[in-house]
Amino acid sequence: MTEKSIVTLRGEAELARRAGALFEGVRREFLCAAGEPETWSAAAPRAPRTLSPGLVVRKLYGPGVFRDPRGQELLKRLGEAGAEIRISPAPPAHEAIVVDRRLAVLAAPRSAAGEPRVYSVVREPDVVAGVRALFETAWETSTDLATYRRTPFPRLDDAERDVLRALAAGHTDEAASRRLGVSLRTYRRRVAALMASLGARSRFQAGLRAHEILGRHSDA
Repeated sequence: MTEKSIVTLRGEAELARRAGALFEGVRREFLCAAGEPETWSAAAPRAPRTLSPGLVVRKLYGPGVFRDPRGQELLKRLGEAGAEIRISPAPPAHEAIVVDRRLAVLAAPRSAAGEPRVYSVVREPDVVAGVRALFETAWETSTDLATYRRTPFPRLDDAERDVLRALAAGHTDEAASRRLGVSLRTYRRRVAALMASLGARSRFQAGLRAHEILGRHSDA
């Protein structure tokens, strides 16, 4: 890859081909923020069994990392290797990687039209420092994985569990109320009560929490 201050890459394949070697060459610090496990899977190096002496690896994920087996396996592998892992209350606002404080890779939002995702590889020192500062701010407001796993969920009755599954499935209120055999008004009242119980400020957050709970507790 050239030494341009900013290089734009399109798609995971180009990211892996042109930037993958930069990730492999990390020496001191590797910071990664991702909303889902697959964001950097094509290019970021697979976690070794143990980290090299002096190498700091920090991984920041949103609650969605719990919703499928790949996320669970990723967390297990990273933890065993010695990486520091934290879970943010919501998906990180900026999915990014910072390598040795000299290079940052920013992931653009996914295209609704299914077009290749765009990544920006940045070497400009001030920009890299800014991205790292944003990461540190998000890191400080997140919870380490061990503590997060120990945090108890509210006890739910059968009706609340049904609503939880409907939220996780992404059903509309109308479809969910029909499936559960309750009125639309009753379903919406149960959703509002469940959101309050989960500490969710929006339907989106409630859906993420639902995925998280169902992923961590298969009997939910």
